[in-house]
Amino acid sequence: MLFSIHCAAAEEFLSAAKLRKTALHYEHGSNTRQDLAKAYRLYCLAAALKDGRAMYQLGWLYFNGRGVERDRAIAMGWFHRAAKKGDRYGLKMVRKFNKVSPRQDPRCPLIHDPKKMKRRHIAAWARLLGNELGVDPKLVMAVIKTESNFDPSAQSPKLAYGLMQLMPATAKRFSVDRLSPVENMIGGVLYLRWLLRHFQGNVRWALAAYNAGEHAVRKHHGIPPYRETRHYVRKILAEYQHNTHPIPQRSSL
Repeated sequence: MLFSIHCAAAEEFLSAAKLRKTALHYEHGSNTRQDLAKAYRLYCLAAALKDGRAMYQLGWLYFNGRGVERDRAIAMGWFHRAAKKGDRYGLKMVRKFNKVSPRQDPRCPLIHDPKKMKRRHIAAWARLLGNELGVDPKLVMAVIKTESNFDPSAQSPKLAYGLMQLMPATAKRFSVDRLSPVENMIGGVLYLRWLLRHFQGNVRWALAAYNAGEHAVRKHHGIPPYRETRHYVRKILAEYQHNTHPIPQRSSL
C-alpha cells in the first residue's frame, strides 16, 4: 500500500506517443539496433495507454509475422481496436479483411473492466512489464498477491485501489488510470522499479518503501519499526525469497 509518493524521475513519465515512436525505432532499427521483441513490448504499453496507432502497429506485426508468429485473427483484433480509436489504417484493414474473425492477443491483453481481469491476464502483464522494465515478474506477482490478493477491484480503508493498490497520487505520478487494472499494474511496476533503483537492488528496503514510503526507509536506515511494514516485507519475501535484485537499468521510456 503506498502511503507517500515523491517526485518521479523524468524517465518515469509515460507518454503513449513517445512509447510508440520509440517502438518504431526498434522495429525498423532506425537510430538504434533493431529489436522486434522490444518494439512489441513498447507498442503494447502504448496500446494499454489507449494509443490507436500503436494498436494498428501491433496488428501489423502479427499480420506480417514480424517478431511474432503470423496470426491474422490476432492481427484483426488489433486492427478492430485501432479502428475504434479512429485510426484510419486500422479501419482500412477491418474493411478489407472483414471475413477474418478478430481474436484477443494473449500476450498483451487489454483489460479495462476489473471484473474481466483474470489470473492469466495478470501473469501476462507481469511478464511483459518485468521484461521491459527490468523487474522480476515473480516479484511483481508476489507484491500483487500481498497487496490485493489478485483482486483488480480491491480497495483499502486508505483508498488504495487495484492489483498493486495505487493511491491517487501514485497514479498521477506515473500518468496512469488506476481504475484500469492494466494501467494500475503499469504504475505499480514503475514505482517498484524506481524503488529498486533508488535502493540499489535491496529488495527488503524497496518493499518497505512501497508500503511505508521512501522517507520512512531513509529515516530509519532500513525497514521502519512499523508492525504492518515488517509483516508486509516478511510476507512477500516468504513468496519471493530473494533479498537482492539486479538494479534495473535506466529505461528508454
